[in-house]
Amino acid sequence: MGQSPSTAVPPWSEINRHHISPLYSTNDADRDYTVDLPDDCLAGIFHFLSSVDRKRCSLVCRRWFRIDGQSRHRLSLNAQAELVDFVPSLFTRFDSVTKLSLRCDRRCTSINDDALALISLRCKNLARLKLRGCREITEIGMADVGNNCKALKKLSCASCMFGTKGIIAVMDRCAGLEELSVKRLRGVHDSTEAIDSSLKSICLKELVNGQSFAPLIIGSKKLRTLKLIGCLGDWDETLEKIGLLNAVLIEVHLEKIQVSDMGLNGISNCLGLETLHIVKTAECSNLGISVVAERCKLLRKLHIDGWRTNRIGDDGLIAIAKHCLSLQELVLIGIYPTYLSFVAIASNCINLERLALCGIGTVGDAEIECIAAKCVALKKLCIKGCPISNAGIGALASGCPNLVKVKVKKCRKITGKGVEWVREQRVSLAFNYDDSEVEALDGSGSDGVEGGQDSSTIEFLPTTNQITVADAPSSSNNNRLTMFRTKFGFLAGRNLVPCAFRRWSNGDDISSSSFS
Repeated sequence: MGQSPSTAVPPWSEINRHHISPLYSTNDADRDYTVDLPDDCLAGIFHFLSSVDRKRCSLVCRRWFRIDGQSRHRLSLNAQAELVDFVPSLFTRFDSVTKLSLRCDRRCTSINDDALALISLRCKNLARLKLRGCREITEIGMADVGNNCKALKKLSCASCMFGTKGIIAVMDRCAGLEELSVKRLRGVHDSTEAIDSSLKSICLKELVNGQSFAPLIIGSKKLRTLKLIGCLGDWDETLEKIGLLNAVLIEVHLEKIQVSDMGLNGISNCLGLETLHIVKTAECSNLGISVVAERCKLLRKLHIDGWRTNRIGDDGLIAIAKHCLSLQELVLIGIYPTYLSFVAIASNCINLERLALCGIGTVGDAEIECIAAKCVALKKLCIKGCPISNAGIGALASGCPNLVKVKVKKCRKITGKGVEWVREQRVSLAFNYDDSEVEALDGSGSDGVEGGQDSSTIEFLPTTNQITVADAPSSSNNNRLTMFRTKFGFLAGRNLVPCAFRRWSNGDDISSSSFS
């Protein structure tokens, strides 16, 4: 950025934002061109830097230190109890924070209600708040957040102890809250009365008593996105009420929960539904899929993981092909369709652009040849664990004229020679081929509540003598026993096809994250 060596940098008092210091040499090689840049322009440049580079730049001079602090809108803080001692000085420097993440390791003591209240007083313009592992915070601290941060739009909580009361305490005070994400929330989960809220997105993940949030979901008349992932309890009645009261719902994710065709029937009342994920819901069948297809004709994205229970197949897919003519993305995992349903989808869904077929034993060369001949709009194709040979994959050399990316994994009948032949015929095609037998697969298909760290995000690590800025830590691995309870706790007393349990115990799982 044209920064001169440290020996040529003038004293801090000589640096002026409007003119070049006379101590600088007239030689262009020794001139610091950043002195001519306005503060706003320099702040814009900082936003393009990585977190590490930005930290280094803040140490160049007092001006850069000041501009870096004023232009940071995101902070990720190590929320240990010692953080409270640094809150005044920290938020005096970073006084424009609108997105705050507070994380604490489970082996450490987190900040308490008093510290959270002090932080919320310093961040009255806060729009996004993320809490991870803050076990010392109660509903009292969350009420302080609601009182002080009236502009809050997004709230995300994971592994906290304040229960449903803490969430409601914020909801009662922040009328503009639009997005709520709750994961592994512990504490008291008292049932609440239905309340009117402005929430547009709700994500509940791995909750033992997720039903305590049912009144909140039902009362959110503006709800557009609903994600229920690994939450125990029967959700049919809740989904039926949602279908009657939430007409604007356009995106629904149902993953590893207890829901049947009754719940799908309730969702089908949302006529504007565009995205539907049905992942490992053992009691959903062709009947529920058909009802959704007949009523939700605007459906554009459909993910189905049948969990190899053989309850979803040709009948449901043919109904999709008949009624959902605007379908653009289709992911099929662990189900057993035949050639009939593939012909219907390829012929009717002319706007289909993304298709993933994973762990489907009934998909062979004939089905792939049908797709190659009829899916003219297809751009991305993913095939995993299907009995397809070189003959079937070879049909892609001349079919699907708009195809730009193909991913093939764990298809034993396909050899390197067949793949190379397709690559030679279509040089512009990005062909990802993996013939390995063992693969790290994730069948959850959830897009996750959490995102990656932003380049302008930092983590504050309080120590005994100094303030250290470092990158945010990565999330910890899930405990296998906890995941087992999450997956199968709600299935107690249910009659399920045993093969689903055998497949899971053998680690044979298929990912629906196929279009990366």
